[in-house]
This record gives sequence, structure tokens and C-alpha cells, in this order.
Amino acid sequence: MALDDDIAILTQAPLFNLLEKDALRLVAFASETRSYREGDVLFKKGDRSDGGYVVTAGAIALDAADDGSPAAFVAGPGALIGQAALFARIERRATATAREPSTIIRVTPSLMRRVLEEFPDAAAAIHDAMAEELARLTEGLERVRQQLIAIDGEEAPAESRPDDE
Repeated sequence: MALDDDIAILTQAPLFNLLEKDALRLVAFASETRSYREGDVLFKKGDRSDGGYVVTAGAIALDAADDGSPAAFVAGPGALIGQAALFARIERRATATAREPSTIIRVTPSLMRRVLEEFPDAAAAIHDAMAEELARLTEGLERVRQQLIAIDGEEAPAESRPDDE
């Protein structure tokens, strides 16, 4: 795939769509492209990550249950797999398997760190986007907490009530 084709795919992916053209060019040039056949495993649940993946072609099934049930999510072209793995080496929370012949761009944490150092505006944009995502998650969790309190009749759980003795 040509560099311009990789850049076009990266602009569709979350976080990468926040990068300016020169930053995208660096990612496309310095990243690794990998191809997989149908049924190939990209990584297994519990593996230590080696970076984030942007799907450029095909479909990658992500299965967190590892019990043979249908995959919870299938990533297609432009999808980012392993956002946190762009920034740190973490444990994979799902097994990723190619559903059909597929191609990905692998972006390592060291490459991502280089991009963020060389393009501080991109680093700020990514920081802001991730902070906003975390705030939305926190707000959603608070709504769920309030709903659970309402369901329980605002009674504190037994383990947090003082003893009656």
C-alpha cells in the first residue's frame, strides 16, 4: 500500500484523525504494516501489547470471553485496536483474530511518543480528546450509580452500614 493510502486510512482512525498531515506522514512511514490470513491470531487475551493497530483492510474480531462465543466486536478499515497500547505496554484484554484476509498498521508506543514530542499541537489535541472521553465515561458511571441507588431505595449496602451492636 502506498504511503498516501496509509495516510488516508489513518485519518479515519480515532486519535490519528487529530494529527496534522506531517505527523500522519511520520506515522505512516515509521510504522509497520502486517498482513494476516483468515483465522490468523494477531494477539491473545493476556499477551503483553506491542502497540496499537489500525485496520487498513479486512475485518478483525475481538473476543474478550475466549469461550468460543461470537466475538463482541469486529473492527473494520479505519478502526483502532488497542488505544491504550499506543502509549504503554499493557496486557491485552481480548483475543484478536482475522475474520478474513486483513492488513493492519502497527504503531508502537515509542513511535507514538516520537510523534507527540515532534508535534506538540497534536499531543495537546490527543490529550484533550482523551480527557473528554474519560469525563464522558465518568459521567456515565455516575448515572449508573445513581440509578442503582434509586433501585436499591437509597439503602446503603450491608457491608457499609454500621453494626447494630
